[in-house]
Amino acid sequence: MLINGKNVTSEDEIPVLNPYNQEVVDTVPSASQKDVKNAIQSANKAKIKMKSLTSREVSENLYEVSNEMKKKIDEFSKMITLETGKPIKFSREEAKRAIETFKLSAEEAKRIYGETIPLDACRAGEGHIAFTIREPLGVVAAITPFNYPLNLAAHKVGPAIAAKNTVVLKPSLKAPLTAIMMGKIIDTYFPDGVINVITGNAKMIGDEFIKSDLINKITFTGGLNVGKKIAKSVGLKKLTLELGGNDPLIVLSDADIDKAVEAAVKGSYLYSGQVCIAVKRIIVENEIADEFSEKLVKETKKLKIGDPMDPKTDIGPLIDLNSAINVEKVVKDAIKNGAELLYGGNREKNLFEPTVLDYVTPEMKVVKEETFGPVSPIIRVKSIDEAVKIANDTCYALQAGVFTENIHKALELSQKIEAGAVIINKQSTFRTDNMPFGGFKCSGIGKEGVKYAVNDMTREKLIIFAPK
Repeated sequence: MLINGKNVTSEDEIPVLNPYNQEVVDTVPSASQKDVKNAIQSANKAKIKMKSLTSREVSENLYEVSNEMKKKIDEFSKMITLETGKPIKFSREEAKRAIETFKLSAEEAKRIYGETIPLDACRAGEGHIAFTIREPLGVVAAITPFNYPLNLAAHKVGPAIAAKNTVVLKPSLKAPLTAIMMGKIIDTYFPDGVINVITGNAKMIGDEFIKSDLINKITFTGGLNVGKKIAKSVGLKKLTLELGGNDPLIVLSDADIDKAVEAAVKGSYLYSGQVCIAVKRIIVENEIADEFSEKLVKETKKLKIGDPMDPKTDIGPLIDLNSAINVEKVVKDAIKNGAELLYGGNREKNLFEPTVLDYVTPEMKVVKEETFGPVSPIIRVKSIDEAVKIANDTCYALQAGVFTENIHKALELSQKIEAGAVIINKQSTFRTDNMPFGGFKCSGIGKEGVKYAVNDMTREKLIIFAPK
């Protein structure tokens, strides 16, 4: 762990397992309640030093963090793969994105603007001068998941520091090592206590975040049930929640089928489907469903499953055995209830084959719930209206993809689909690190994306000069 610029150990060590071969990658300390309080207090004490830095200094230091991470991109990529099982070619892309996220944060550190307010628009304001400034919140508590252990941490830590906040980061115990590496680099360029990384029991640490008066904001990416508990208990703290998705890919009869199939493969199988914005429901109009399913099977068969350290591997293991077993159960349940297995469906330990299911109905668990696995469930529909109804028939509303060559249909669907983003002729996994990111309904509250996160990690102060 990293607390106040120092490496902190504990007698109780937690092993981090490689999902592919179950070997121990390393161990991390199990934080005590005292450790968590020390981390929070260290972040609180560092607020004064952090606020005294100029925007230029913060920006330059974040650029240095980005540059240092770039020098160690191979180390980061390897560690991501070792602790998550993500194929190395995708781990390298994640590392590149995290480097870019810190660059964007460095740029936004110089763009935190206020505005002038024309008080004389009201009778009482004549002669007054007013303007706003944006100040840091103070201490940001960040909780991150296993699936993007570097870039999702960067999306919370980078903007927080750009806005001159201090941070206590709690990464997933399934993949904490990459976040600790990142934290040590940040600590090199900022005062002690600006970044603290703690590992251990999620409930205990989360409870400390919630009840501490020194924490000003909690930003959480993870499961819906935990997110609801945080929202219920957080009180007056600012809150950002990213709670997953059940993202649809709608393919209309006038779509470019080859491009839609390519998007379905990319969207369904990226990191074995363990992505919040993965394509989890493929909604296809009847006229093209046969052709679409045939081509999807053909492309799915080309994917290589196996050792994630092999640069040619497309599909690696799921994060743990229980996750793989759960995917297997929902696939079998779908087949039992009438879905047709076109390809895949087999499991070997944590490895689950990329799987294509046809004639899936909206009531089946494989699409009713968020399936975190490499599954392409095809739902056939008769019309655009039916496609929209099925797309919206979920608690989640994160992102959605639509394939059509008709601009009028694209505009219609973009307005009717309930989602934080509707992407035309692209899969739902599309994301750039500067775009506003966040969904509606059960997918959470607030927006990430560097500029938008920075804004939410500041508070607005109004300053008024009265006339003589």
